Amino acid sequence: MPVLSPDINILEKVCHKVSKIIVRDFGEIEKLQVSKKGPGDFVTKTDRKVEKIIIEELEKARPNYGFIAEETGKKNTNSQYNWIIDPIDGTSNFMHGIPHFAISIALEKNDEIISGIIFDPIKNEIFYAEKGRGSYLNNKRIRVSSRRNFDEIIGLYGCPPFKKVEKNKIFDQIKKASLSIHKLRNYGSASLDFAYVASGRADFAWYDHLNYWDFAAGKIILLEAGGAITDYSGNNFVKQKETFISNSLVHNEVLKILFE
Repeated sequence: MPVLSPDINILEKVCHKVSKIIVRDFGEIEKLQVSKKGPGDFVTKTDRKVEKIIIEELEKARPNYGFIAEETGKKNTNSQYNWIIDPIDGTSNFMHGIPHFAISIALEKNDEIISGIIFDPIKNEIFYAEKGRGSYLNNKRIRVSSRRNFDEIIGLYGCPPFKKVEKNKIFDQIKKASLSIHKLRNYGSASLDFAYVASGRADFAWYDHLNYWDFAAGKIILLEAGGAITDYSGNNFVKQKETFISNSLVHNEVLKILFE
């Protein structure tokens, strides 16, 4: 078992605390599905409630740190350290009673992600990493897959909202990939997609509409597991919307298939 740093210990305790709220509210979704109002407002309240507790707990533990959060926005981001928070990544899944979503929190130092955690409360899986110390799933070391045969690899993708689909690009990419790749999957949670590529469950993934909190924790977990991340042209990835990740072995070949 790895020795966790104080910051990872803090994140793990926070995730376990708010996961109880998420799981409880998720259990109410079935009842809400049949109401006239629907679950939308309820889910928004859950997001905000969970994020509020995460921020309160992190501010108690690290009062000098700033944060960037999906619902709340930014606070004290001139700090050397900032938390990057997504209280429920995969909100649409949560809202429809699909048990695939996660809490995602990263820590950046001087604009560089140095640690991150992704917690799937339904499956009780906690992925985490720290710079230079490797990636872990429930305290066991994880690494990207060694698959490179196109007849074996699985790709994940995030389909943007239809109003954001530009000239059917995503559909063209899916078609091209489907002609060469074993299988494609769209699971609806970018943070878990990153975790799945990092742990070898999938071999690559791509998106063109992610926000910082969607990928911040996933990025450090992927890189510490030996994965690769670039834009669609294979250039260094910073915070741009075009995001392509892989086990590194198939990176350049799949880039050519999808984007040339």
